[in-house]
Amino acid sequence: MRLKFFVVTCLVLAGCFTLLAQPTDTLYSTKIRSVKIFRVGDPASYPLLYLNANEQLELHFDDLDGDVKYYYYSLQLCNADWLPANLTPFDYWKGFLSNRISTYRLSNLVQTRYTHYQAVFPERNSGPTRGGNYLLRVYLNDDTNRIVFTRRLLVVNKKVSVGGTVLQAFRGDYFQTHQRIQATVNTQGSNLQTLSPQDLKLTIVQNYNWPLAQTLDRPTIYRSNYYEYSEEETTRFPAGKEWRWVDLRSLRLRSERVSRIVDSDTSRRIDVYVTPDEDRGRQVYLFYRDLNGLFLTENRDNPNPWWQSEYAWVHFTYIPPGNRPLVGQRVFLQGEFCGYRPGPGHEMIFNDSLGVYEGKFYLKQGFYNYRYLAAPDPNPQQVNPRASPIEGDFWGTENHYLLLLYFRPFGARADELIGAAELRSNFMR
Repeated sequence: MRLKFFVVTCLVLAGCFTLLAQPTDTLYSTKIRSVKIFRVGDPASYPLLYLNANEQLELHFDDLDGDVKYYYYSLQLCNADWLPANLTPFDYWKGFLSNRISTYRLSNLVQTRYTHYQAVFPERNSGPTRGGNYLLRVYLNDDTNRIVFTRRLLVVNKKVSVGGTVLQAFRGDYFQTHQRIQATVNTQGSNLQTLSPQDLKLTIVQNYNWPLAQTLDRPTIYRSNYYEYSEEETTRFPAGKEWRWVDLRSLRLRSERVSRIVDSDTSRRIDVYVTPDEDRGRQVYLFYRDLNGLFLTENRDNPNPWWQSEYAWVHFTYIPPGNRPLVGQRVFLQGEFCGYRPGPGHEMIFNDSLGVYEGKFYLKQGFYNYRYLAAPDPNPQQVNPRASPIEGDFWGTENHYLLLLYFRPFGARADELIGAAELRSNFMR
């Protein structure tokens, strides 16, 4: 009897751990589209809050079933590496652990049937009590085993000052193609009980792309309350080039990079063909303002962009050099709308007869930044894919960097996010 109880207990604990260790920025339902989370009133911002600052985030997403469901959300505290923290929810959250998303609206003035859900949180009597990485989980019918998607967000309990500068890489072989970060931390007046400089960890995220983030566990220079992280080997990033873009805010008039729009008279299907993209590896760098990979849900055809925007099949075409497939590589689309990671739903397929890569994706009206990734075949998700072979790199590219400082004192069970800073490279502006 005791053995049976022990086995059942182990299975329950294993199930709970699996639940808590849900992968980040992942869609589990093909019916969920256009997930967007940002600071209230600023759709182009990253979901980052400061503790006790009365700030809130907006969450928006669509359910293509077009009916009404009972969606709930909760937040799980994670360490700097996004693994679940060894704390109970009551150690980092006040109020209800699970909240229902009660604001929804059926689509209208469009052909596509969907239900738009939205929420503003933290709510009045509920919210985080500790800084750190938080994983937002949305699930059906208050059943945590029926997760439909997860997203990252950050809560900063500001205790120290974090700053930095974006510089050109120093090494000759990276001088024209990479950028490096020189980050500084000042702990004066913070009363942090640090036994060694390694109690602090700095994470650098380029253009919201977490799979390529760098985490530094020791400073280059340490002097009393001053920490500097400037080792080029660990703070260097490919500069890339400005993100490609497509304007889908209107499906009645063609925008600059849309070659044609096909609106079927016999079905609800709309097809949008984006002007074919060429390889930019050897092209001269051209500066223009972009969103560094983000997308915005916007509409010029109807008043409300959230539930009066149409969905369409958007066709992308990439022309490789010599109209030949990339040897040993698979090509994927990258951007916020596809989670920045290669996946089966975002792959470009090579068309032998035309000598081009083609892909079609179901997107909502809006403004999208994207670029192409080259990932090793046959396991693209096991190695970080690179945009450099297709997009090229130029050291003067405008990029966004997020600096995040974590602290775990001796004996603590979780990392705490105690400082943050946002940088932009503004060379030659």
